[in-house]
Amino acid sequence: MPLQQHNINTDIVVAGGGMAGICAALSAARNGAKVVLLQDRSILGGNASNDVRMHIVGADCHGARKGWRESGIIEEIRLENAYRNPQRSYPFGDLLLYEKVIAEPNITLLLDTYCAGVIMENGDSHPTPQLPVDGIDMIEFIGTAGSISAVRAVREITADEFIINAKFFIDCTGDGRLGYEAGADYRIGREDKTMHGESLGREKSDRHTLGSSILITSRRYEQSMPFYPPAWARKFTPEELKLGRGVGSSWEYGFWWAEWGGQLDTIKDHATTIRHELLAVALGIWDYIKNSGKYPESKNWAMDWIGTIPGKRESRRFLGPYILKQQDLQNAIAFDDEVGYGGWAIDDHPPAGVDAKTEPPFYSHSLSNVYPIPLRSLYSRNIGNLFLAGRLISATHLALCSTRVMATCSVIGQAAGTAAAYCIQHNIPSAAKLSADQKKVKALQQNLLRDDATLLHTSVNDGLDLARMAHTEASSHAEGCPPEKIKDGRLRDEVDQKSGRLLVSHHWRSVPNQPLPQWVELHWQQPITINEVQITFDTGLARTLALTPSNDKGIQGIWGAQPETARDYQLLVDNQAVVIIKGNYQRKHRYILNNARCKRLRLLVEATQGEKYASVAEIRVFGSNS
Repeated sequence: MPLQQHNINTDIVVAGGGMAGICAALSAARNGAKVVLLQDRSILGGNASNDVRMHIVGADCHGARKGWRESGIIEEIRLENAYRNPQRSYPFGDLLLYEKVIAEPNITLLLDTYCAGVIMENGDSHPTPQLPVDGIDMIEFIGTAGSISAVRAVREITADEFIINAKFFIDCTGDGRLGYEAGADYRIGREDKTMHGESLGREKSDRHTLGSSILITSRRYEQSMPFYPPAWARKFTPEELKLGRGVGSSWEYGFWWAEWGGQLDTIKDHATTIRHELLAVALGIWDYIKNSGKYPESKNWAMDWIGTIPGKRESRRFLGPYILKQQDLQNAIAFDDEVGYGGWAIDDHPPAGVDAKTEPPFYSHSLSNVYPIPLRSLYSRNIGNLFLAGRLISATHLALCSTRVMATCSVIGQAAGTAAAYCIQHNIPSAAKLSADQKKVKALQQNLLRDDATLLHTSVNDGLDLARMAHTEASSHAEGCPPEKIKDGRLRDEVDQKSGRLLVSHHWRSVPNQPLPQWVELHWQQPITINEVQITFDTGLARTLALTPSNDKGIQGIWGAQPETARDYQLLVDNQAVVIIKGNYQRKHRYILNNARCKRLRLLVEATQGEKYASVAEIRVFGSNS
């Protein structure tokens, strides 16, 4: 059947519906841009979906580093999932992602649709040369400069072809299919020490990457549950499962180290050799647990799910004006154009995974602190209107070993989507033009902060915020948490990264154990007109929070409403309630008030989700003081 062709005009195309792509699409749409989101599968979420079932991790390092759970859109998604999915179901989590995307009127979602090509600004499809397959040196492809005019996307199941014309494009595909088709500069492989001065680099560069994994889940039954492996499952010996590849004594979730394939081509070999071998590995590990006789306590355990799509860690990395490297992470370089942050360790794995029998499953180089990520690493250096997000940003292999985790990819996606929308709004023709204008970069950073993103070295400086002109009062306040904190320009507390102990508060908190309701108030000397109020509540960012089949509470965090969060509250204008909310569990809220004229604005917290105090990070007010 011939493909039926459709022409679509939009502002931005986001290719890839994993966590980076979802956050990019949502942020761009909420900032006023029309977005088409392409996803080549039937569900959203990528490695966080039911297809793979990897839990989302980030700068908080599974809770080992306190206080750095990511804010912004990924926090909104995590809170939604924790509250509405207490059963910790991955399929239901996928449904919540779908619900989040289709609720945005500015997003057109095309599922089961893949990027099949591009049309460049000169009207030609870009001829991407075939790379040599012989040799072992790292691949570095250098293309020619240009801009993308349209994406050609195909949905085979309906025999449809879409020509999607747009001004900007964001590649979140993981393998970089969109950038590859456009001829964007990229690398595959591991750099040697001399290329970027990385002390942890290879003695000689190669084209190997991190491998992929297929995960399994299992559960305990009342009766004995036998396991009969297929003939092609791997056979493991105790010697092969040494060096940190322990199978544990509780098997509801595992095993990330069931990894293989980085010594091959993780793009070309992904769906054939790598997938089959990873299935053989995962089934072989379960066979060892059930049938080796080493784990008699596994008698009543049975596998109830196995992934059919390998969770991939690395393939192409595109080249931007700045290549993020090992030293930037270790020294937490303070980039002027910071648009996000990371903090996961430099977590390198042997490419052959379980076949690297003399090596541990990972080499973890911990970082002393979180680090900024610059805008210049989030767009192509030779394709003018191509932004990058997720694990294909401009970074060395070693830097990727930290930035690749999904919470960091989500932060990057929000930054890329906001930047692309900013370019649309201000008629900026290329990412490079945006990056070259420091005033516009600072304005972009303020947009990100307004949307609850975290920037490490940039405080809120919103000249339109009328709260900055107001005096503050509160019914009570805990020591170090006065009401002025709601407008101090920082949206998260500073805590000891090991213990979680509060060091410096950037929240107003009422005195603990005093009865609710408690209130915080802004008041002005002269009446003002309010059109919009933004409130950022406390959602316990010092804890980890992850959807995972594991029953380890240290990984899950509190799977439900976060106890610090205001549950029931009112917004009062000169003592008149204009907003009444019951049952809140989210962090960020915006309320439109139709030219409310007043001198006082009070937030009255009537009940929380568990804590015996009220806690608010920020209140912003927009309108007119005339």
